[in-house]
Amino acid sequence: MPHRMSASNSNPLHTDFCGLSFDSPVVLLSGCVGFGEEYTRVEGFSNRDVGAVVLKGTTGDARLGNKPHRVCETPMGMLNAIGLQNPGVETVVDDILPGLDFEETRFIANVSGSTIDEYVDVTRRFDDSAIDAIEINISCPNVKEGGVQFGNVPEMSARVVAACRAETSKPIITKMSPNQTDIQENARLCIEAGTDGFSVINTVMGMAIDVEQRKPVIGNVRGGLSGPAIKPIALLKTQQVYEVAQPHNVPIIGQGGITTPKDAIEFLIAGASAVGVGTALFYDPLICPKINAGILDYLERHEMASIEELVGSLQL
Repeated sequence: MPHRMSASNSNPLHTDFCGLSFDSPVVLLSGCVGFGEEYTRVEGFSNRDVGAVVLKGTTGDARLGNKPHRVCETPMGMLNAIGLQNPGVETVVDDILPGLDFEETRFIANVSGSTIDEYVDVTRRFDDSAIDAIEINISCPNVKEGGVQFGNVPEMSARVVAACRAETSKPIITKMSPNQTDIQENARLCIEAGTDGFSVINTVMGMAIDVEQRKPVIGNVRGGLSGPAIKPIALLKTQQVYEVAQPHNVPIIGQGGITTPKDAIEFLIAGASAVGVGTALFYDPLICPKINAGILDYLERHEMASIEELVGSLQL
């Protein structure tokens, strides 16, 4: 399927990510734009304002997700426990992907699973599709290991990456969990297992309580915290993963609380080659062109020809 390409010398925002040409460093994060078609209904929104769209987490079979409430606003953030509600990989590949315009932007699948076999099956199915790249959501509970999340144990993360790597020639982006002891060791093992890139970070686990009923607000009790509240954590984790990934030329999508151009620029300086926007879309669906404009202004003021000069420029 043909793809729209950009010349890096004419577009300062152009970035090459895992061999894919992004017209903007801004990436729409998984779970925030459904399967890519929802935001086309917002007047003024254009996929041409973003470098890539990550589709909603997809499993082998359809899932109904968790019981309500699934979303809760918190100070400077949002808790969510959707439970990977999705129609299953066959429906996504056969019915949804054909309706997406791959000439406007890049589309990245998000592969989720409860077993390594499920990750393998979903990856194999996406490999035989038009999707541009595959993001592996390793922040899923391993049902065969008592519910321990794949992403919290470096060796387990690497096993998932290696198994998926054997099933596809498409770029693999590993989504890193912040809820672990040593993210750098995890990144190192994932690189050895064959990942082409990283998404840093996934949500931080948290909860909220209804004090009148003395019950959890979220039906699942706990949920993933996103939004500005986690930005300092996400920045640190991005910088830490960059230290491991940079010598291997493994790029990073930095994400977690980006709501302004300054936020995005901080992640680029910390080592991200692209920046993910998620929670901010819920209250400002047209934030992406604003972030692009702010980055362009920064590049002009600092006499930089491209964002490549900004990536990893943190002075320690």
